[in-house]
Amino acid sequence: MALEMKVPSPGESITEVEIAQWLVEDGDYVEKDQAIAEVDSDKATLELPAEASGIITLKAEEGDAVAVGEVVCLIDTDAAKPEGAAASSETKEEKAPEAAPKKEEVKEEKSYASGTPSPAAKKILAEKNIDAAQVTGTGKNGRITKEDAIEAQPSMGTPGNGSRGETRKKMSMLRRKVAERLVGAKNETAMLTTFNEADMSAIFNLRKQYKEDFKTKHGVSLGFMSFFTLAVVRALEMYPAVNSMIDGKDMITFDYKDISIAVSGPKGLMVPVIRNAESLSFRGVEAEVKRLALRARDGKITVDEMTGGTFTISNGGVFGSMLSTPIINPPQSGILGMHNIIERPVAVDGKVEIRPMMYLALSYDHRIIDGKESVGFLVAIKEALENPEELLMGNNIKKALEL
Repeated sequence: MALEMKVPSPGESITEVEIAQWLVEDGDYVEKDQAIAEVDSDKATLELPAEASGIITLKAEEGDAVAVGEVVCLIDTDAAKPEGAAASSETKEEKAPEAAPKKEEVKEEKSYASGTPSPAAKKILAEKNIDAAQVTGTGKNGRITKEDAIEAQPSMGTPGNGSRGETRKKMSMLRRKVAERLVGAKNETAMLTTFNEADMSAIFNLRKQYKEDFKTKHGVSLGFMSFFTLAVVRALEMYPAVNSMIDGKDMITFDYKDISIAVSGPKGLMVPVIRNAESLSFRGVEAEVKRLALRARDGKITVDEMTGGTFTISNGGVFGSMLSTPIINPPQSGILGMHNIIERPVAVDGKVEIRPMMYLALSYDHRIIDGKESVGFLVAIKEALENPEELLMGNNIKKALEL
């Protein structure tokens, strides 16, 4: 009996996935629940488990876009497991592709058609801004065909003396979707960015004093993300317009704070969501950040864990960024950019002191967030970071850290 394996729905609104990689080969024996493929959706990369044990027959190639519910492989459940076979059979040697038979060279005499593009080819070359003289025609009498125009590449200038190789590969569905959303955010929102800076001395001192006790008791590090997340929660309470979205002609304001954390995953940018961050403590935020980051890094993050979010935090500082203008994660209306911490001379009570400073950036949708609110929101974050004991911990550090 041949079991048809169909593409399951990765989540609401997803109608198509792409076969990123087959983890087995055609004709392999697979065990039930064994991962047989990785599939890309526009939100995440997921593993496809075998629904039964048997000999597998692949019905789709790597890179194919397949609709949800479409058959991608067959499993012969009546097939006996080969003796001594592992969960998947030995990798078969790939057959070298047969060389295409060489076409007999036919000497064509030059005519009016030599180097002249067909109407379709002429249009394509014009769109690519490529001179027809740079293209060798393969049509009759040297005419430039439509296929010649499609394959033609613009000149990269006079070649130098070094290597000039290039590699071309198809972008994953996730990266294509991210690119599409980023361009959409630039085109469809009235995005502005406001900047400030924060003295991180108080947080440095707190972490230095309590990080070992915190890690010993809770099993997670006391990082910067918990301070920033709770500072954002406080600022969103003060400026609810930043925790809003536009839906047609309506403005939706949320009374909960689902904070998206932008992280770099193996397939590209991923944005897992910390649900109801307003109800979490320092320990709760750090534990959730660690859990989501590990799942994103290992490619196990689910679509549900990246769906929603009312505000985003992006930490470019981990890569060494000093200052940036983060792009809004639509349909959200704001994103906070964290950056690296640099010791810089600053004026304190009329004297110059060396302090650990971080630049902060808030990109926001000016359609629903006014300049006064955006600046006030960022100042509220700055105040909380510079005075966390009072504004984030209620003047009781050990209680806030659950020590």
